[in-house]
Amino acid sequence: MQTEIQFITIHNKQLRVKRVWQESGQNKPTLVFLHEGLGSLEMWRDFPDKLIAAMGLNAIIYERQGYGQSDPLELPRPVNYLEIEAQEWLPPLLEKLEIKNPILVGHSDGGSIALVYAALHPITAVIAMAAHVYVEPVTIEGIKKVVAQYDPNVMGKKLEKYHGSKTADTFSAWADTWLRPDFLDWNIESFLPQITAPALIIQGKDDEYASPAHVDSILDGIGQHATALMVDNCGHSPHLQAKEQVLNSIISFIQKI
Repeated sequence: MQTEIQFITIHNKQLRVKRVWQESGQNKPTLVFLHEGLGSLEMWRDFPDKLIAAMGLNAIIYERQGYGQSDPLELPRPVNYLEIEAQEWLPPLLEKLEIKNPILVGHSDGGSIALVYAALHPITAVIAMAAHVYVEPVTIEGIKKVVAQYDPNVMGKKLEKYHGSKTADTFSAWADTWLRPDFLDWNIESFLPQITAPALIIQGKDDEYASPAHVDSILDGIGQHATALMVDNCGHSPHLQAKEQVLNSIISFIQKI
């Protein structure tokens, strides 16, 4: 297995991309990892490497604009920033990398982006962990709690290891956007019936930002080719908090395709 870090220009912005390839990955779909709303390459920890090795697939893990070592965001964000990522940023990135029919693996914001992309483009499969398709009261309460507890010298310093000088803007872009009054009406459920590829929807039963009803909404929207994994004793990061269970479920799901 070989890896390479490179910067790819999309819409005049440099995005940091980690590419992983191996001999056994030829002529197979590529795994594409889409990080959370405060995420980066390193914040995935070893989850991508374990899934890549288990499946023998090539992969890309990238940082969206405003995250990690990619170029800064332009603020304020529009309400439909997740749809924009799926419609205007991910397609040209995959085109430049010559990736077709990927297997999308998204977490939180990345899961929402994956679902929108899956509705609009050919894919092999989509795995969405802790994704949102609308705003729930528990989502707002969870974010308000984080904002109230945010200390630049504690959480800020931890995030600074990944986002550097962009940290304040990265946190603000996440929290301020979701707490805007006009964001309460954000909803991407209309995209779900357009998803025709197999879908695995994963959520922790103790997710701080979504109720189990959210998964039901996604399953109803996609239909019979969607399945769910609800993880016991798990919050908003199933791939870290229940790593082995989630890995095994994803591996089984992909092997069946």
